[in-house]
Amino acid sequence: MGGGLFAMGAVAPGIRLHRPGCHRLGAPAHSQTPPRDFMTSRYMRSAAMFTSQRVLAYVVSLSLATHAVAQNTEGETEVPGGPTSSEAQVDVGDSQAVQTPTFSATPQPSDDPAPGDWPAWGRESSASRHSPLDEITPDNVSQLEVAWTYRTGDMPEEGQGKYAPETTPLKVGDNLYLCSAMNVMVSLDARTGEEQWRHDPQVDPGAIPYSASCRGVTYYEVPDAADDELCATRIIEGTLDARLIAVDAQTGELCQEFGDGGTVDLWAGIGEKVPGWYSVTSPPVVVQGVLVTGAQVKDGQAEDAPSGVIRGYDAVTGELEWAWDMGKPNLDGLPPEGETYTRGTPNMWTTASSDEELGYVYLPMGNSSVDYWGGNRSEEENEFSTSLVAIDVNTGEPVWHFQTVHYDVWDYDLGSQPTLVDFPRDDGSTVPAIILPSKQGDIYVLNRETGESLFPVEEVEAPTGGVEPDNLSPTQPRSGYHSLAFPNLEEKDMWGMTPIDQLWCRIQFRRASYKGMYTPPTVGQRFIQYPGYNGGNDWGSAAVDAERGIIIANYNDIPNFNRLIPREEAEERNLRPIYAGGDNTDSESDGPAEGAGDPQVGAPYAIDVNAGWRAPVTGMPCTAPPYGGIRAIDLASGETLWDEPLGTARKNGPFGIPSHMPFKIGTPNNGGPLLTASGLIFIAAATDDLIRAIDTETGEVLWNDVLPAGGQANPITYEADGRQYVVIGAGGHHFMETPIGDYVIAYALPEDGN
Repeated sequence: MGGGLFAMGAVAPGIRLHRPGCHRLGAPAHSQTPPRDFMTSRYMRSAAMFTSQRVLAYVVSLSLATHAVAQNTEGETEVPGGPTSSEAQVDVGDSQAVQTPTFSATPQPSDDPAPGDWPAWGRESSASRHSPLDEITPDNVSQLEVAWTYRTGDMPEEGQGKYAPETTPLKVGDNLYLCSAMNVMVSLDARTGEEQWRHDPQVDPGAIPYSASCRGVTYYEVPDAADDELCATRIIEGTLDARLIAVDAQTGELCQEFGDGGTVDLWAGIGEKVPGWYSVTSPPVVVQGVLVTGAQVKDGQAEDAPSGVIRGYDAVTGELEWAWDMGKPNLDGLPPEGETYTRGTPNMWTTASSDEELGYVYLPMGNSSVDYWGGNRSEEENEFSTSLVAIDVNTGEPVWHFQTVHYDVWDYDLGSQPTLVDFPRDDGSTVPAIILPSKQGDIYVLNRETGESLFPVEEVEAPTGGVEPDNLSPTQPRSGYHSLAFPNLEEKDMWGMTPIDQLWCRIQFRRASYKGMYTPPTVGQRFIQYPGYNGGNDWGSAAVDAERGIIIANYNDIPNFNRLIPREEAEERNLRPIYAGGDNTDSESDGPAEGAGDPQVGAPYAIDVNAGWRAPVTGMPCTAPPYGGIRAIDLASGETLWDEPLGTARKNGPFGIPSHMPFKIGTPNNGGPLLTASGLIFIAAATDDLIRAIDTETGEVLWNDVLPAGGQANPITYEADGRQYVVIGAGGHHFMETPIGDYVIAYALPEDGN
């Protein structure tokens, strides 16, 4: 078999297959260096661009996001707390048995969407973010105009600036469904944007974690329900105060038979309720009638943190069907009275994807509650952290998992929603696959039935040293399919508004510990983390056009500048966890960003993260632009087709002053792309407050429009009454330092006769 594919009958590197009571490890990873020749030319191109435009350098400064993300990997070296090499053998027979289903496949609109609909966060359960609509084309996209604008009315009160809605609507039939930053659910007429109903769950602002975010809601049709039955179709959301709420899709009325009068309390089994520590910001996923959700656990507070337990509920009644607690694998439901789910375990804060036929849900997992020190982590935490885990919804047990970082002490959790595809093989057949992007840039292609990699995964030697030299993994996995990562930083890459700034950054580079990717955390000096915890690819995820055979992935390309803080110093600085009133505002860096003064109680060290490695005074990054880009990748081979900076300098500048210059430089970005059958990419995401249409074939920007607030959200496209619309939630993002808003904006071509 050509094209780098493995023989499908073998168990792949980096995979662990599971049966009840059996946790075994796959064979050693295959060795092959991924293609990186494109990266050198890209950097040369960037250098040339900035040499010719050096006159613009003094105005270029970028707002940086600090939102956490994720990634995953697994090769088979011994990892502290994980299986030994003698346990790392898997019998092929271990992949055989999926237990007899107790839930039957009940296809939903998200499993086979109508051409004009967008019924799930990634459009389908498979999460392609690709639409078959083609009315808007590269030839006419320049004619797009605003068709309607809706405002949710959900804006922060004075002094309450932690808003980052990140909202992506759904479209089913004639209706749009969305949630605001504070979980107000809304239904709109898809043609006019007119509000049809709204449900406000009255979330207290004290429940806001890093930010007030609600990426989306879940649409579910009850099988065999009468059309006029209340809640025959329903909208379900997870809230910042950790509730699941179900309302009727037609009226917004609570579904009384769901949980307790329409609500399920997710704090059950978690422990003492601390507002803001345990929240749901991503939409749950329904598989074979089971509603599956994780939760966001605010990072860096303490080892004794809320559990990362994954739970499955009956989508009709809200009854708990199962719980997957990695620390208590024999626990099926709620823990015994007086006990909790295992504290501090890796969680899933982002959006899962699913396969209705297999009955599998695919969970991109984060790492443990203390990100930058792992000495007290359990064997189970080391096994499942920063992994893609396939759960059988019939049992609530893992079938396989694939780890992307061993012993993750860099907050490289998996943030991207993976995409299910029928992957093309050289002989014309296809493999049921799942595409998994990661924060550090590697993109993996796995068999979604077994978890085996379809391309070689090499275990490369990793740096050693730091505060845990005996615990760090000696190797880390690297994808042989594709990587968004760039070459290691060098002193010559340091940059600044003036020669003085550049000199300061070069001095800091020399003083810092830097050994390339996976530089061990240090306490005596700053260490450079490149890429930073924002990616790589983040929660906006990649998009896949299977017909064209193209993956589109936007990414960040910027480091963090970090330091472990001794416990005594942390106490002197009064770095307190959230349960003790801490807000991490006492940071050495501009902030508070995630990790900027996190106490990490229970570990010997707190952590201070300078997200984006910004210089003092000017706030400019110490590395040269571009800081973010968008890339087209050949689906079959993993080869780069084109790569372009994403974002202009118009809203960025030194001292936080916008330059108003429209030059494309590549900014940090949060949010993802959508693709259309006509060959267009629509994406906002960057810090320049623009939504843009890009030619899929060339990467050329064909159209853009100025948004009234930051576009840190995923756009959608749909059809209503024969007209194609593109919709974006312009809600802004306090971490990205873009203007906050409450806008939902629809674009369309002019109607006939206008």
